[in-house]
Amino acid sequence: MTIGVVLLSGGLDSATTLAIAKEQGFECYALSFSYGQRHSIELQAARKIAASARVEEHRIISIDLSAFGGSALTDTTIDVPEMPTRGIPVTYVPARNTVFLSMGLAWAEVLGACDLFMGVNAVDYSGYPDCRVEFIQAFEKLANLATRAGIEGSRFTVHTPLIEWSKADIITKGLQLGVKYENTVSCYQPNGKGEACGRCDSCRIRKEGFQAAGFVDPSRYY
Repeated sequence: MTIGVVLLSGGLDSATTLAIAKEQGFECYALSFSYGQRHSIELQAARKIAASARVEEHRIISIDLSAFGGSALTDTTIDVPEMPTRGIPVTYVPARNTVFLSMGLAWAEVLGACDLFMGVNAVDYSGYPDCRVEFIQAFEKLANLATRAGIEGSRFTVHTPLIEWSKADIITKGLQLGVKYENTVSCYQPNGKGEACGRCDSCRIRKEGFQAAGFVDPSRYY
């Protein structure tokens, strides 16, 4: 069986991506990050998702991006927007996906894996530059230039099965694969019980996705 390293945030998209990797026959190793995010309760969700999917191993790596700040997700002095904004929003975390993919690449090389999975989406997303097809293509090229495995003939592939799907398509596919969305956390500012605000960008996109798909959002809102 082919090994795949799946980046697992604890949110809806990454949970669906993990289910797709499993469906495709990959032996999945899940990787999550405690990066100083204000919504760190998503890591509890990641644990539940990984356990439910029966991954081979689930690791949570600590990387303190709050040391730099610059984002509403890593700096509590910056408010999370509760209305749609123009341009790249303040919830963008500088270089986050580059850092996460680099860590996933390192683990993949140790495991002898050539396949990385990430749940980025370029359709129903908040305008983040590191969720675009161009970024993924560039990172995949870098992965094959910057590693011993790549130089010695292995070919790394970054799988982004959701990148051109609508949120409704993602939800429909996930439910077909048995994803338990009640275990996921999408909100940027949930309370200590994991209840969502219902007002941030991520909550809005999630609610609209469930509505468009014709299913009830199992999120608990405060």
